[in-house]
Amino acid sequence: MFKRLWYDARARSVLAQGLIACAFFGTLSWLVWNAHDNLTQRGITTGFGYLGDAARFPVSESLLAYRPTDSYARAFAVGLVNTLHISALVIVASTVLGFLLALARRSRHPLVHGIATLYLEITRNTPLVVQLLFWYSLVTINLPSPRQALNPLPGVFLSIRGLFFPSVQSQGDWLPLAGVLVAALLAWWGLRPLRRHRPSLPLGRILIAVTALAGVAAWQWGGLTLSTTAPQLRGLNFVGGTALTPEFTALLVGLTLYSAAFSGEIIRGGIEAVAQGQWEAAQSLGLRPWTTLRHVIVPQSLRVIVPPMTSQYLSIVKNTTLALAVGYPDLSFVITTTINQTGQAIEGLAILMGVYLCISLSVSLFMNLYNRRILRTERK
Repeated sequence: MFKRLWYDARARSVLAQGLIACAFFGTLSWLVWNAHDNLTQRGITTGFGYLGDAARFPVSESLLAYRPTDSYARAFAVGLVNTLHISALVIVASTVLGFLLALARRSRHPLVHGIATLYLEITRNTPLVVQLLFWYSLVTINLPSPRQALNPLPGVFLSIRGLFFPSVQSQGDWLPLAGVLVAALLAWWGLRPLRRHRPSLPLGRILIAVTALAGVAAWQWGGLTLSTTAPQLRGLNFVGGTALTPEFTALLVGLTLYSAAFSGEIIRGGIEAVAQGQWEAAQSLGLRPWTTLRHVIVPQSLRVIVPPMTSQYLSIVKNTTLALAVGYPDLSFVITTTINQTGQAIEGLAILMGVYLCISLSVSLFMNLYNRRILRTERK
C-alpha cells in the first residue's frame, strides 16, 4: 500500500505540501517562542500602548506641526508624511528627467548621445548610498556658518544649515477656492467626449475664463489674504521663512538622478517598441517631430512603458529608506529612533513593514488601473 501511494502523483504532492506546512509552522512557532523568551528575560512588554507616550526626540524637518512632547504616534505620522513627500517629488522629477534622457539617447547628435550614455553608465553602476553621500558632501562643502551666511538676494540666505528664503503665508478660508478648482477639474474631465467630437469649440478657453471668475469670487468670499515672512537669524540658526535643508536637497537630487537613469531606459525602450512605420506615416502627413512624438508615438508606447515603470516607482518608495545616510527624518528614521528609546523592535518593524506594504500596494493599484485604461483605449 505504501508503494502504491508513493507512486501516486497526487499522494506525493499532498505529502510534500504537508511536510512544507509543518516545517513552516514549526519554524514560525520557534521564532515566536524565542522572541517571547528574549523579551521576558529583558523585561520588555509587547504591545502598541507606547504609541501614546511622549516621543521626547526632535524631528529636524516636518510638514506637520511637531514638538518633542508629542506622542510616538504623532512622530510616526510626521515620518510618514516626509516619506510620501520625498517619494512623490522624486517620482515626478525622475519621470520628467527620464523622458529627456530617453530623447537624448535617441538623438543623432553624437555629443548629446554621448553625454546621456556616459551619465547613464556612471549612475546605474554606482551604489545609490554612495551617490547620496556625494551629493550631501557637495551641498555642504565650503558653506559658511549661519552667522556668516551668504546673502545673494534680499531675504535669501545660504549657509551650512541650508537655503533660507521668504515664504508666503495665507489667512482665511481656502475651502471655497479649493471647491472651484475641484469643480473645474471635474468639468474638464466630463467634457472629454464633447472635446473629442467637437474640437473646434473653444471649451478650454471658456472653462479657464469661468474658473478664473469663480476663483476670484471664491477668494473674496473666503476672505483670503497673503503675506510674506522673511527668515531672521536667531542664535545659531534662522527662523521664519522657508528652508531648503542640505539633507532634503541631497536626498532629492541623489534619488532623482539615480532613478531617472533607470526610468530613461524604460521610456526609451517603450518609444523604440513603436514601429518605425508610425514615424514615417506621421512624417508623410507633414507632422512636426514634437507633434509626432506627443500625439502618435508616446500614446502607443505607454502600453510598454507603464508595467516596468510600476516596479521603478516601487523602488523609489523603498529607496527613500536610505534617507538615514544623509540624516533626513523619514519614517525609517523615526522608527529606528523609537526602537532605540523603547526597545519595541518587533512592533516598530511591524509598523514599518505594514506602512511600506500599504504604500507599495497603493502605487501598484493606481498604475494597474492606469495600465488597464490604456489597454482599453487601444482596443477601442
